[in-house]
Amino acid sequence: MLTINYNSAAALRAFLEDEGLGMRKKFGQNFLINPAVRQSLVQALEAESGGEVWEIGPGLGAMTALLLEKGFNVKAFEIDSGFIGILKRTFSDEKNFSLVEGDVMKTWGSQKAAPWLLGNLPYNIAAAFLADLIEKGRLFTRMVVTVQKEVALRMAASAGSPDYSSFSLLCSSVYKVKPLMVIRPSSFYPQPNVDSMGVLLENKNSAPYPDVYYPLVRSLFASRRKTVKNNLTTFLSSRAHALPAGTGAQDLCLSLLQENGLSGGERAETLEPELFLSLAKSIENVRL
Repeated sequence: MLTINYNSAAALRAFLEDEGLGMRKKFGQNFLINPAVRQSLVQALEAESGGEVWEIGPGLGAMTALLLEKGFNVKAFEIDSGFIGILKRTFSDEKNFSLVEGDVMKTWGSQKAAPWLLGNLPYNIAAAFLADLIEKGRLFTRMVVTVQKEVALRMAASAGSPDYSSFSLLCSSVYKVKPLMVIRPSSFYPQPNVDSMGVLLENKNSAPYPDVYYPLVRSLFASRRKTVKNNLTTFLSSRAHALPAGTGAQDLCLSLLQENGLSGGERAETLEPELFLSLAKSIENVRL
């Protein structure tokens, strides 16, 4: 069993050198060396003792050790073969620890659902991973993730703000999104070039959205310079085979806009989330 000093960049650097391991940029690896931040993130998760927590990107196991110390069952997802070896040696005696090896984007679907997720998410997969979970209906009671600040602002953005996007609507469709703290580069080893942010996502337990909702949202944001009318017409045209007999995309577009109190001249970034849902429900009613 290994003992690792997770709070010192110098100690981690020396440990990696001794083990013949390097940081692999393609995996977006940055260790969170600030113990106070690690404690705050785990506390925000509010997981129940004995419950199962998915940990994404455990690295050398700093957060893993903290989760196990607090009595959680930890299922860790790690892609780096070198770190996998370290995790096995470090937590070999822990009956509440299990490890899923490989790319989490390819492995999570085969794993039984858990109530909580904690992750210092690699910058290069953060948005895609969260979107994949949400669109495929794998939801958690609470998630606490560390992401690039820019991604966090998109997750929490409201209508009319520069960061408001299809990703904002994706997250808010099922979660209450709450930024927790800005995490400076000095809290990591190696230090990233940008600020990070801890984010809490709390399940709203809302009714399922129409299947057409996510494709519609992506389509309306696809060309941000175009109006809702133009993007909606394009979306409906792409599903022309499913239009009611004798109904054209433009005519249906005008009908849907009128039904939802829209002129069509608006742009997606100005619409409140409720309007996207209303449009999706209207489209579902015509069975596209």
